[in-house]
Amino acid sequence: MDYLHDITAFLPGIIVAAAGLIAILLEAFKKGVTSIYWTTVASLALALVVAFQSLFGDTGTAFYGMIAYGGVAAFGTVIVLLGALFCVIISKEYLEDHGLHYGEVYAMVLFATTGMLGLAVANDLISLFISLETMSIALYVLAGLMYYDNRGAEAALKYFLLGAFSTGFLLYGIALIYGATGFTNLVDIASVAEATPLFLGGSALLLVGIFFKIAAVPFHMWTPDVYQGTPTTLTAFMATAAKSATFVAFILVMTRMLPENEAGNWTNVIQVVAIITMIVGNLIALAQDNVKRMLAYSSIAHAGYLMVGLAAGTAAGYSGVLYYLFAYTLMNVGAFGVIAYYERNKGLDFTEIDSYAGLGFRMPVMGVMLSIFLFSLAGIPPFVGFIGKYYVFAAAVQADLIMLAVIGVLASAASVYYYLRVMVFMYFKEAHKEYSMKTPGTLFKAALILLAVLTIYYGVEPVLPTTGLIELITSYYAV
Repeated sequence: MDYLHDITAFLPGIIVAAAGLIAILLEAFKKGVTSIYWTTVASLALALVVAFQSLFGDTGTAFYGMIAYGGVAAFGTVIVLLGALFCVIISKEYLEDHGLHYGEVYAMVLFATTGMLGLAVANDLISLFISLETMSIALYVLAGLMYYDNRGAEAALKYFLLGAFSTGFLLYGIALIYGATGFTNLVDIASVAEATPLFLGGSALLLVGIFFKIAAVPFHMWTPDVYQGTPTTLTAFMATAAKSATFVAFILVMTRMLPENEAGNWTNVIQVVAIITMIVGNLIALAQDNVKRMLAYSSIAHAGYLMVGLAAGTAAGYSGVLYYLFAYTLMNVGAFGVIAYYERNKGLDFTEIDSYAGLGFRMPVMGVMLSIFLFSLAGIPPFVGFIGKYYVFAAAVQADLIMLAVIGVLASAASVYYYLRVMVFMYFKEAHKEYSMKTPGTLFKAALILLAVLTIYYGVEPVLPTTGLIELITSYYAV
């Protein structure tokens, strides 16, 4: 009955994939977009419940060692589904207002999520590659959804061309690693790997492919244009769920594929890339007047913070990365959600920061929630973003990477300027044009309020003298 064990191990992914097929059938038989929307929400919620239960289960492998379950894989699955569910909930009204509310959109979201779930549990380079491509192809379609806008067409074309180019690096790296070791299973590779030119070259190319997907400098050039040209709620999906899945796969590769004598070479490279990514992301974000581009460069900087935890190469570092991914999902989906709400209101281009003048008093609830999310992204206590940064930087200090932690803290301090700049316009600038504001739907508003509450709660809860989320992650950091 091994097949039942395998199905149970990847049940969240199977649920989401089946829902994607159902969504396509519903669209083909003209059953209405609303039914597809609720099918998507229900399937993601069901998969999230199943994934959450697996957090407290055993660890191991399934499908002949192709995937892992429990531990890092289980928590990564929860993060991906959490991001996908909230992004779908906040998408309905936004897509309706922009004439993009198609059933195929939700099918693509479900198929992309299936790829992300496979990526988060990948225990073999083949399953990693297939999952990455499943995710990427669906995201290419979503990036080009606003085909009537030059920015949308540019986003899709740039994402597709550069994504295909990076996939070539990744696949060639997998081929070289297979040639050097004779295996594609991560654990088997670690058992025989030696620092030969073939293995080192394959590892370098594999890293290039991963760095592109997480938007690390210098492989980040696609990010601002794609984020700007993609519908805002789907940008949140790409920025959170896709990035989380890739980072979880990154952790699995580092903890399972690399022999001990090779791990140091990877951490040295990650340190350098992390420093460059934090500095470049924050410096360019300082000069942005377009809020979506600012958040795009901000996401690049956050990738650098996450790599600080990976560079530590310890249980505390990996735990910190996982907690940060959870925190990043909450606050980033929330921030993009509020921006998406503003964009629903005609009369001003609400991607430009000038348009935010006076909005803090015009829509006080939305203004307060955006302020909470931006404070958290800046790493200001007592919000969840501060705790996430604390854990990754503390892990670097414990691993004697003092200079890396110092650079990370300074880069994070610089980011406060461009986050607070939005709030300055919201509360200290006069509105320069009259416009009407739509009333947000109940479900949309409830989702954003819940994200704001979780952003505050999980910024406080881990420091209390109780068993918090970080302790749970630490106990499961290794699969």
